[in-house]
Amino acid sequence: MIDMHDATPLDSDSGAQDPAATATAVIDARGMVTGWSTGAERLLGYPRQEAVGSPVARLLGADASGEGGFRAALGGRSATALLRHRDGRRVEVRLRAYPWLDGEGNAQQLVVATPPERPRPGPAAPPGHPGIDPATGQEAFAQCHLPVMVYDAGLRAVRASAGAERELGLREEQMSGRRVTDLLPPHICHAVEDGMSRVFATGETEQFLVRGRSRPEAPERVWSITVSPLRSPAGQVRHLELSALDVTEQHLARERLALLNDVSAQVGSTLDVMRTAQEMADATVGRLADFVTIDLLDSLFRGVEPTPSPTGAVTLRRAAQQSVLPGVPEALIRPGDADDYPESTPPARCLATGRSSLHRTTDEAVRAWRQADPGRAEVVRVFGIHSVMAIPLRARGITLGVAVLVRHRREEPFTHDDLLLAEEIAARAAVAVDNARRYTLERDTALALQRSLLPRRPAAQHAVEVAHRYLPARTRAGLGGDWFDVIPLSGARVALVVGDVVGHGLRASATMGRLRTAVRTLADVDLPADELLTQLDDLVTHVAAEEEAPGAHEPDLEVSTDVVATCLYVVYDPVSRRCTAATAGHPPPAVVTPDGTVYFAGVPPGPPLGVGGLPFETLEWELPAGSILALYTDGLVQGEEHDLGGGLALLRRCLERPARSLEATCDDLVRTLLPAQPPDDIALLLARTRALDARHVASWDLPSDPAAVADARAEVLARLTAWQLGEVAFTAELVVSELVTNAIRYGQPPVRLRLIREAALICEVSDSSSTAPHMRRARTFDEGGRGLLLVAQFAQRWGARHHADGKTIWAEIELPGPRA
Repeated sequence: MIDMHDATPLDSDSGAQDPAATATAVIDARGMVTGWSTGAERLLGYPRQEAVGSPVARLLGADASGEGGFRAALGGRSATALLRHRDGRRVEVRLRAYPWLDGEGNAQQLVVATPPERPRPGPAAPPGHPGIDPATGQEAFAQCHLPVMVYDAGLRAVRASAGAERELGLREEQMSGRRVTDLLPPHICHAVEDGMSRVFATGETEQFLVRGRSRPEAPERVWSITVSPLRSPAGQVRHLELSALDVTEQHLARERLALLNDVSAQVGSTLDVMRTAQEMADATVGRLADFVTIDLLDSLFRGVEPTPSPTGAVTLRRAAQQSVLPGVPEALIRPGDADDYPESTPPARCLATGRSSLHRTTDEAVRAWRQADPGRAEVVRVFGIHSVMAIPLRARGITLGVAVLVRHRREEPFTHDDLLLAEEIAARAAVAVDNARRYTLERDTALALQRSLLPRRPAAQHAVEVAHRYLPARTRAGLGGDWFDVIPLSGARVALVVGDVVGHGLRASATMGRLRTAVRTLADVDLPADELLTQLDDLVTHVAAEEEAPGAHEPDLEVSTDVVATCLYVVYDPVSRRCTAATAGHPPPAVVTPDGTVYFAGVPPGPPLGVGGLPFETLEWELPAGSILALYTDGLVQGEEHDLGGGLALLRRCLERPARSLEATCDDLVRTLLPAQPPDDIALLLARTRALDARHVASWDLPSDPAAVADARAEVLARLTAWQLGEVAFTAELVVSELVTNAIRYGQPPVRLRLIREAALICEVSDSSSTAPHMRRARTFDEGGRGLLLVAQFAQRWGARHHADGKTIWAEIELPGPRA
């Protein structure tokens, strides 16, 4: 048996190597089949075992026509024959025989059967249909309205459809043999040729987008390019088919949708009017316009509610601008500057009517604008501006400003679709701008309220030198309830207060105002620090109970939460140089001694106000003159960058650095401890202590004897003469006489008299009785009851304060002229 794969023809005729051969058989001189290929099995259906050894005439069953063809093939000529398949049907093939020798040198013939050479048939036509001939297929390609081209392996054009001729403006003969680089602009042809090269290398179809002009005079379009391999019957990629589909509208629609999505995501990220307008300009430039300006009504920047649709000439203030050119050279003014627009200009009409407008620079409206504004006319000329849109920024029925969009680098003018897109962008941006405006107005109102509730300047006193800082939060949560205060007390003492209401907004500010007022009221009656916080805690509890009562809230108002606050109350006495402090859930004060040592006072911690459950305790210690007390709210030492412990350590290090003044120390603490945008309100109060020595203080211990009143008046007169305060001697004698008389008559020994020369002359009389005097109007025949009335008439202020050893009655007498 001869192996068909190893058989070698004797003749070198090239036909023996026809790659299209589908079947081969070997026939010996007797007409018997001695070799049968797999292709022969496929062609005629006879398996190799059945075919080998059988007469060829029985297998092929050729009729007269086929037999003649078969005989012609055996004679060495190529001939067409009809062969019989095993299932009985006829198979038309092209036959040719070649001389052959077997292993013993016997002559044989190698018969090769191939499909007949004829045009490849198209799809089967329905019964009775004539089918499509090759000429029709050629005409269909030539007349195809889509741009379709065929390229060879050298990337040269072979065929071009009518659509390709129309788009490129060339006939097929002119394109034949030319590369893509000879037909398309550079930025397009390189992308196309790279794709064609990849398809030749991989044999896989590729699809990609290109944007540009198919010829110089054509408009810019977006094309979906498909490059497909064309294979030979052997499967080799010999040509490429390139088709182009105009997807400009679909692509622009996707771009517009993407731009709107970006505007929604990017515009309004902050509640700042200028920043919001700039975000709109940044998102629009380069994707819709080459230059954008956004001008808003000047009243928006002054906190005034805008009026609906102002008419006539208007003054607008530049909120934002952006350009595809570095430095925005087209702009005539800077953000923040104001500009006047005459009534006839597109921005003024846009603002008055609330309707957008689209213009070419050759339009009458733009020409009139250029004549009225030579500066803008020069910008139009220099940069080649050719298309302009004026878009109103309207929100909640009010026009807030105008956006002007310009094209000069992009050659295509604005279209109606661009106008609709710009209107949608402006509508979304206008809502964000209006939200920012409303937030700014509300924040300014809350800040004004809070600042009105805080001390504008510390009250005049001489016990301490003070410096302070208040920084409102820069977050959407709004202002908090931080506060501080400096309260002069009797006996030349001073109270330093810092507090914080938990929460933000107007409610926190209002609660802060109530607490600050309560602290000043309680301080005026000289309550000790722990008792003052106890009274303040009761007040917070009552406020919370009122807000939780049924029907206490309106549906549209802020939802109430528990009222919780912290407070630190410190009292300093410059005579004894002693400091007393109590805290309600507040960080302790920091103390800087004159030698630079920094420590935190160990004030016993108490619960926050409104929580209750534990009593408040005080800490009393002595401070050298020139020491610094630092009171602060937790926002100074606690934040995202560090916790409370880390903040306190950083505060200690900052206070250890010497500074030339308390103001400089405040600035250093704010700069070191706080971020650029503090998330919480900050209240900081620094106080440098002073001391009153013997030159300003005189005291006497008096016996509990009415005769001691005269001695007390004499001692006071002598001291006032030494202090050169003779002008108030009569008033001081009268006040001292009444106060000492009351202490001896109604009080308990020991009785002590003290004069303090400060901004006023302070007279104090102390005894060990806790009974507080009260003023009443004496009747006509009463022998007593006029003492305190006289004191109240002659003194600037008077009062009583209780302490552990009894009470002190005091009176302040105004000194004439400046302090000596």
